[in-house]
Amino acid sequence: MVSGAKHFGTAPLQDVELPRPGTVLWLLGPTSAGKTTLATRVVADLRKEGIPAILFDGDEVRDFFGADFGFGADNRLRVVSILVHLANKAADAGFHVVVAALTAGQDAREHVRAHVRNLTIGYVACSTQTCAQRDPKGLYGKAMRGEIDTLIGYNSTYQPPDRPDLVLDTESHSLDELAARIAASYGSGRRAAPQPD
Repeated sequence: MVSGAKHFGTAPLQDVELPRPGTVLWLLGPTSAGKTTLATRVVADLRKEGIPAILFDGDEVRDFFGADFGFGADNRLRVVSILVHLANKAADAGFHVVVAALTAGQDAREHVRAHVRNLTIGYVACSTQTCAQRDPKGLYGKAMRGEIDTLIGYNSTYQPPDRPDLVLDTESHSLDELAARIAASYGSGRRAAPQPD
C-alpha cells in the first residue's frame, strides 16, 4: 500500500532533481548548404561527451506529414512552428537540441527568436553554385529543368538572417573545423552548453 500521495516507491518527490534545461542550436541556411550534415556531427560529438543531445530536421517533419504540407509561406511557417515546439519540449527535458531547417522566411525567423528558449542561431552559409553542385536530393537539378519552381536559393533568393550568433561557412571550412567552433561556443570542457546572455 502506498503510504503517502507524495511518494513513489521510497523517494519523496521533493528530493527528485529535475533536469537542467538544455539549449537549442538552430542551424538555418539554403538547401544543400550542409545543415543536416553539420547538425548530425554536433549531436554525435555531444553524445560522445555524455551530454544528452537530439537532432530535429525540417525535412523529417515534412516527410512525416507528407502531402499535408506544401511549399508556400504558410506551410513553411507550420513546419518551423512544429520544430519550435519539439525543440522547447526536448530542451525542457534536459536535452541539448540541434535543429536543421531552411527557415527562409522572415516570419519564420521571428517566430523562432520569439518562442525558442536558450537559443543560438547558426547561419550555414554556402553559395548557390556550390549547393547546386552538391545537390544530394536532386532539387537543384529539378529546378534547373523546370520540374519545380519553389526552390528557395534558386527560384527565389535565400536571404541571410540578420545578426546570427554564428556564421558557419561550409565552403571555406571543413566539417571538423565547424564542429570544433560550435563545440567552443558551448564552452571548453563543460558538460552543458552555456546559458544565453
